[in-house]
Amino acid sequence: MSDSTSPQISIHRRGLMLVLSSPSGAGKSTISRALLKGHPDLAMSVSATTRPMRPGELDGKDYFFLDTDKFKSMVAENQFLEHAKVFDNRYGTPRGPVEDALRAGKDVLFDVDWQGTQQLKQNARDDLVSIFILPPSIEELERRLYTRAQDSEEVVKSRMSKATSEMSHWAEYDYIIVNENIAQSVAEAEAILAAERLRRERRVGLADFVRGMGVGNDDG
Repeated sequence: MSDSTSPQISIHRRGLMLVLSSPSGAGKSTISRALLKGHPDLAMSVSATTRPMRPGELDGKDYFFLDTDKFKSMVAENQFLEHAKVFDNRYGTPRGPVEDALRAGKDVLFDVDWQGTQQLKQNARDDLVSIFILPPSIEELERRLYTRAQDSEEVVKSRMSKATSEMSHWAEYDYIIVNENIAQSVAEAEAILAAERLRRERRVGLADFVRGMGVGNDDG
């Protein structure tokens, strides 16, 4: 018979940072949307930028819009998890909102390239889970880019040229998904997320809970 006076289990989960990277056309955006739709406690990371706000955009929702001086001061104070200059504008992930989410047990989804992933790994390795999405073949990737009819032939050729370089970094990621079937790929991403959420290192209070039962570490 259980003791009604037993202390309540006090174990909660620290959130994680989930990175999805892929060449354009490999299915990253579709997988991201599916994950966000199915997981209310998973939110898209909001980047900061120095580019002007566009019609319909909201500060703090689409981006944190900063002037160049403010952005540079945040870089100097190590307030970004990752940042880069793209043409004449700067982009970066503010550290504060991500840390707040992780402490609250919320997961944060990142859409960054391999360079951004490297910076995130340097600054927050223990919280990072990285997935690289590959197409089933180069020919299929090119077909998808032409089929979606969003870009000119010149842009498609440019994306294909860039894809080879991007895919060369596949081995730097924790997990690889070959996106031959989008439903299967979403299921694989879901499985990765579910398993990573259960990692011992993310279970805050677990060690105290076990010690409370009179169990010590077994190194043998």
